[in-house]
Amino acid sequence: MQFYAERPIRRTAQLVSDLLALLLVIFAVWLGTSVYDEVMKLRAPGDGLVDAGTGLRGTFDSAADSAGGLPLIGDALAKALHGGSDVGTKLVDSGRWQIEAVANLAWWMAAIVIALPVLTLVATWLPMRWHYTRRATAAARLRALGDEGLDLLALRALVTQPLRRLASDGEVATGWRERDRAIIEKLAGRELASHGLVT
Repeated sequence: MQFYAERPIRRTAQLVSDLLALLLVIFAVWLGTSVYDEVMKLRAPGDGLVDAGTGLRGTFDSAADSAGGLPLIGDALAKALHGGSDVGTKLVDSGRWQIEAVANLAWWMAAIVIALPVLTLVATWLPMRWHYTRRATAAARLRALGDEGLDLLALRALVTQPLRRLASDGEVATGWRERDRAIIEKLAGRELASHGLVT
């Protein structure tokens, strides 16, 4: 597989492009985890509600247990105090709901922050790199075939060259038909150069 060009300027541009893509992914992951950590700080009120509710429930349950032993009014007082314990349970449930909502928000925000640049790379940079690799690999295989491969590369160059270039260089078609070695190598070199390869 021909992942990179053989010509130094194009290879350097490809390496810089790949490095920038990698840095963008690393930055997106770092930013996503930072966003997650910052949003998770919003769970503090929920933690406070859980702690307060747990403490309130424990206090009322303890008081209800103590009141249950009182003569005459103990059972009624214990029942009333257990009602206060239910309030503590509701506070705990509210705190847990808030913590869960904050955790979901943090996860989705981090996922979006990471996914947007990564999906942009997948939609733009990755197809471009894959397209180059396929074309350059095919051109390198043709070059490795020797004369037959160079002949096909020269034919491809004839077909893909801009018309103005062919008009100013009219002898190339004649040279290719007559199997002029210099013309074939010139055309094959143009095609290879378009893929960042050398003859």
